[in-house]
Amino acid sequence: MSITNRIRFLGVLCTFFIFSKAFPQSSSSTYSALGLGEFNYSGLAQNQGMGGLGISFGTGWGANYMNPALSTRNTIFNFQAALNYKRINVTSSSDNETIDGGGISYVALSFPVKSGKRTVGMGLSEISSVNYSILVSGEVANSDFNSINRVQGEGGISEAYLSYGFVLAKNLSLGVHGSYLFGSTIRTNQLALLNPEDEEFGFQTEYYERLTVSDVTFKGGFHYYFKASSKSNIHLGATYHAFGNINGKEFAKIADFGQASKPDSDGDILRNNEKGTVFIPSNLGYGISYEKINKFVIGLEAQMQNFSQYRSFSGVQGELGDTYRVALGGQLIPNFSTVNSIFKRSTLRFGVEYQQTPFILNQTQISDIGINFGASVPINSLSLMNFAIKIGSRGTLDGGLIKEDYFGVTLGFSLNDNSWFYKRVFE
Repeated sequence: MSITNRIRFLGVLCTFFIFSKAFPQSSSSTYSALGLGEFNYSGLAQNQGMGGLGISFGTGWGANYMNPALSTRNTIFNFQAALNYKRINVTSSSDNETIDGGGISYVALSFPVKSGKRTVGMGLSEISSVNYSILVSGEVANSDFNSINRVQGEGGISEAYLSYGFVLAKNLSLGVHGSYLFGSTIRTNQLALLNPEDEEFGFQTEYYERLTVSDVTFKGGFHYYFKASSKSNIHLGATYHAFGNINGKEFAKIADFGQASKPDSDGDILRNNEKGTVFIPSNLGYGISYEKINKFVIGLEAQMQNFSQYRSFSGVQGELGDTYRVALGGQLIPNFSTVNSIFKRSTLRFGVEYQQTPFILNQTQISDIGINFGASVPINSLSLMNFAIKIGSRGTLDGGLIKEDYFGVTLGFSLNDNSWFYKRVFE
């Protein structure tokens, strides 16, 4: 590798670590109050545009996060990052409110150790995210007083990962993805009493809880394809992400407003960075895709995770239900070889996804359905601008529950370079 390319590589790594120091969570769903929040199943921008399709198919123009076995398709260096934004219209039987949130979605890079044979990747991504604010008011029994509960949460679990993919036999690739999980979920519950004039009085208490996780997990991937004709392939893929008992520590305290988060202030400490585990069930994914080379792709994929086995830090089990997710999506390239039209060389994507979420309220398991579309637009001969849009609905108004109608967008880029690992012939 030349001195110039070494400088470029160090620059990318510096960017990577800068992102890792300020990696936020971006969910703004009320349902993220349950369990460890809202889990990410949809991958990177190119996957999101196809409804989360990416276990059975990937391209060489973007990092392959969902299935490490597909990283062998990255025959050139790739650096990819994106931001996201989500706007949600939250409706209950008595109220309606619009909330939003956004932040850094992911950072990823991939480079070939031996082009077409072995590839290494690394990145930062969300595993789960928490961001909600709920106001609950009611009457205090046998009195003229009312109460107000302000329930809030933020944070989530992120991962820094290293992946390796290799070709085991003709058309057969395997991959492994090792993750370091980190991050915290913070939840507060502020309780205030109101007199008949709706003025706060008496003691105002706050419950503060911070769960911090730190552990390692692994994901394995499989990809195989065979010829359907001289210009088309059928792809098969599968992944298994083993979570299990995730190590962490928890701090919990009850005190006056604004004091519960401070270890040295007055109040009652319930758990002082007590060590323990959270059990997260493993995730199984699989799918099939049909590819007309340089024309179009269509695929069907599913993921399953038995969240009925989830166990919280305090040992509570059974508060969540088994989840599954089905995605039908694809992509189309109008004219791969044209040089006169950026639109015709762009990759256009579409998808539909349905998920039975793990969230259970009033004996009702919440479902989520979304319509997705997106594109990758060339910005030079190799690099791309990626975007994905999702419009969907989650929950129901039946049984006094909450319905969320949402709009989400992910915007990023994919910088590709085929000169890093090739010797120069001419100076």
